[in-house]
Amino acid sequence: MAQTGAKPSKILVIGSGGREHALGSRLLDCPSVTEVIVAPGNAGTVADAAGKRLSAAVGDALEIARREAPDLVVIGPEVPLCNGLTDRLLAAGHVVFGPTARAAQLEGSKAFMKQFAARHGIASGRFHVVTSAAEAERAVADFAQPPVVKADGLCAGKGVVVAESHAEALSVALDMLSGAAFGAAGKTVVIEERVSGAEASMHAICDGERFVLLPAAQDHKRIADGDRGPNTGGMGTYAPAPLVTAELQERIGREVFERALVGMAADGNPFRGALFAGLMITPEGEFSLLEFNVRFGDPETQVLMAVLDGDFAEALAGAARGALRPELLHVSSDHAVCVVLAAGGYPEAPRTGDAIRGLAQAEAVPGVRVFHAGTKLVGGDVVTAGGRVLGVTARAHSLREAHARAYEAAALIEFEGRQYRRDIAARALGPR
Repeated sequence: MAQTGAKPSKILVIGSGGREHALGSRLLDCPSVTEVIVAPGNAGTVADAAGKRLSAAVGDALEIARREAPDLVVIGPEVPLCNGLTDRLLAAGHVVFGPTARAAQLEGSKAFMKQFAARHGIASGRFHVVTSAAEAERAVADFAQPPVVKADGLCAGKGVVVAESHAEALSVALDMLSGAAFGAAGKTVVIEERVSGAEASMHAICDGERFVLLPAAQDHKRIADGDRGPNTGGMGTYAPAPLVTAELQERIGREVFERALVGMAADGNPFRGALFAGLMITPEGEFSLLEFNVRFGDPETQVLMAVLDGDFAEALAGAARGALRPELLHVSSDHAVCVVLAAGGYPEAPRTGDAIRGLAQAEAVPGVRVFHAGTKLVGGDVVTAGGRVLGVTARAHSLREAHARAYEAAALIEFEGRQYRRDIAARALGPR
């Protein structure tokens, strides 16, 4: 294993989605890095260029780490983090960018997150934590407007319901509490006030005490244009989001991220990794914390990697060791847009096994990188293997140019049933 203070040369990224492809590609761009292994990876996480190698590995993460002896392990998804993968890797002597299981409770338990925010003075909506039908009935009745109902545990992004009536809120809460909706993840339920405004995603790279704040991004969750249809894992993003002004970003850094890091350390759970705050920005320009996630978002990562310059690998390694050097990173003045291409039938029943054409043509568009998510190789062909298939990401000097490049490239990629939104970043661009 490498010396703990050495610059990372070989990096292991855990995960298989677009986030992990974007992280792996960005890490491979760093001067000291010669190899990135993504486990289990996808059809995009295989490349060789100028003596550098991006590859995939399948199997148990601990065994892969033991065999490959990486200088740094970066964990992408929330489930392994909440299940203690960081703890097990640390115990085996690895340098890991990602929080321990105790610190990952910020995402793994919505009740923990709300109670933590209340204790440490982080602005968030009024709430009740309930474990019985009687408590749920009293909690729902306590709100003048229909509240938001959240299953406590991880539910693959499906455990939040913004109720349209008090009756719906109570019905959803009872369904969760019964175990019918999400099993054990719903046996505790958070019922909280509904906050009006527009959502923004903010990320920070943290070493337990210090952090580097990344620009605000905006995700588009609904499947169809105009925010219609069912929720998805995210149909596209852009950054920076003008909704979060420089003044507001400074306040969020001080009043959300700084308080979170101080609070976690004071509680005996110092946070090292990527901390992602989902925020509601009110019409008055105030903010309210909706949720914490303990990893980079997807597809936010795709645009953040596009506008973040500097030695990303050394910064993550420093953060993992508790010695982050903020000067290693700086945010470009450029803009980025990511358009997600999803499979036919997504999100309810996505098609798989369809051949994908036009990838090389899309990546020939200036400033464009195509990040794979639900893809795999079959006999040398790239085929669909999941709901969100690709993240077509463009960087340019202006948001409008990044938008135009991303959509030019997206139109060049074809597969059966392909669907994507045509209005990513429309809120920021406004009318032509």
